Amino acid sequence: MATFAVVSTSLILIFMASGTPVPLYNTYRVTNGITDAGLAITTVTYLTTTALSLLLLGRLSDHIGRRPMAIGAVIAAIAGCLVLTQVETLPVLMTGRVLQGLACGVASAALGSYVIDTAPARPTWLAAVLTSVGPSTAIPVGALISGILAEHGPAPRTLVYLLLAAALTVCGVLLVVCAETMPRTPGAMASLRPRVHIPAGQARLVLAAGAGLVATWSLAGFYQAFAPALTADRLGTDNAIAIAAVFSSVVVLGPVGGSLTGRLRATTALRIGLIGFVIATAVILATLHARVIVPFLIVSVLASLCQGTVNTGGMRAVLDHATPIDRAGLLSTLYLISYGGAALPGLIAGSVTSVFDIDQIATGYGILVLTASLVAILALRRPPTPGMHPRQRD
Repeated sequence: MATFAVVSTSLILIFMASGTPVPLYNTYRVTNGITDAGLAITTVTYLTTTALSLLLLGRLSDHIGRRPMAIGAVIAAIAGCLVLTQVETLPVLMTGRVLQGLACGVASAALGSYVIDTAPARPTWLAAVLTSVGPSTAIPVGALISGILAEHGPAPRTLVYLLLAAALTVCGVLLVVCAETMPRTPGAMASLRPRVHIPAGQARLVLAAGAGLVATWSLAGFYQAFAPALTADRLGTDNAIAIAAVFSSVVVLGPVGGSLTGRLRATTALRIGLIGFVIATAVILATLHARVIVPFLIVSVLASLCQGTVNTGGMRAVLDHATPIDRAGLLSTLYLISYGGAALPGLIAGSVTSVFDIDQIATGYGILVLTASLVAILALRRPPTPGMHPRQRD
């Protein structure tokens, strides 16, 4: 249980650290002249680095052990925090975000598998909630803490980074003495070859879960990239706490949604969550076009409940029957889809900010959410792959 606590805390702190720059984006924009396009590209760079590290390093913990990879992720996160204390130009900001992306990618697979390996038997949904919505919720929590410290603490541009670097250092030390759950096995070098890992009989479930993750993570990526502009344009403020609140609104109750539907069959929870998320997204777009910020924030918070249901349901559907040797590869695949679903739309959105306004860009995201959700629902309706475990036919 002690190892579970340490690895879970490490996973959450790494993702909290990755959310801390967001409330400071407007400071960097105003003080250092970093443009909205530059901030959008920074977000895409972070997401792309995370996706690449998952693709290249995602299965390595199956061969050299969870602990060394977990420690490496913590070290990368600490380095990212320290670099971000020196932000004056876009390249420095991007360097810090690259390090954070590397940390998040390695943590998603290695620490995510470590959490599942060491999780208690009850409640059964705990590991799925921690690995599916824990990271996506930790990011806005880190943003909120960053926003509060930026507005009310000393050294607003550096304090949050230093505090998280210190906390991560403690986690790194504790990880050294944690029990290893995956013995060393041959094939470490071969595991570095880029490969999307989908065990036999899981393809349709991975498609359904992956499409659901594209829907939820793409919309969260929109909030992350455009929260400063939304806050300035719609709330008329550059307050860091307000920016963090807008950014976090769409994911903040994710763990609640995941736990509330934890007793439902995984595929049932996924279907319910997808329908709710599509409806919530439509209302979000309506409030955004109507320029009514309070209803926008309320519906965004409600959408976060559905987001948690989608992500946890999809993760449970895929991982419930995965063997330990498959866990890191499957988690890497799911997170690769997640980050790709956030990065690619963000790259396109960042490149058209001079042509389309935020309302039009948001509409494009809404179309993506609807399309991905339909793909997920249709995948769940198709007959299961021959040879699939009976419990996977839920």
